Amino acid sequence: MGTMTIRVLLADDQVTVRAAYRMILDSQPDIEVVAEAATGTTAVAEARRLRPDVCLLDIRMPGMDGLEATRLLAGPDAAQPLKVIIATTFDLDEYVYSALRHGACGFVLKDCSPALLIEAVRAAAVGGSLISPSVTVRLLRHMTAQPTRQPARPGPDAPPPHEPLTPREQDVVAMVARGLTNDEVAAALYVTLSTVKTHLGSDQRKLGARNRVEVAARAWQHGLT
Repeated sequence: MGTMTIRVLLADDQVTVRAAYRMILDSQPDIEVVAEAATGTTAVAEARRLRPDVCLLDIRMPGMDGLEATRLLAGPDAAQPLKVIIATTFDLDEYVYSALRHGACGFVLKDCSPALLIEAVRAAAVGGSLISPSVTVRLLRHMTAQPTRQPARPGPDAPPPHEPLTPREQDVVAMVARGLTNDEVAAALYVTLSTVKTHLGSDQRKLGARNRVEVAARAWQHGLT
């Protein structure tokens, strides 16, 4: 049985950016770029016509921007929601919050590594979520801010883990909370990428988290960092 091919739609108003994304993604044996769009309007129309596995959208595009396109394709009112990743130059909190509120399952910066872009696409395709480490860490600053240097303690609204985490699962959680990617965690722990994914999946289940951002949030809530 052959491996599944992840079909991707690219939307960005810059031809050079689309060409770079296509080169990176098409180089992978399990990913294929099936369409490109230069505007949000075209992206929505093509996505609805082709039903790609993942849509990779820029934010600032002529006409309809990527956030509105995300709402139409993945938001709560979408009849058949698609998987959307936002890729942007603009690292602004309001963009991150709007993208996630509109249903995006990933948020990466255009200067991210090819490995992170590929990892985000693969995560979205299987129902996961990946947000650029620098963005993840910043989103958690509100939770990590302490009046002293004391370690974070579980908050009153932090539900306890469903099951105790193993020492290695705690290591993975702590590194995710610091913004490390799966590849970086694997290198730091001298384990395979599949082992990291297994531990992270167990962490999500035990912590009741839907994605790595919520895993990181639970880590700070429970003082696991």
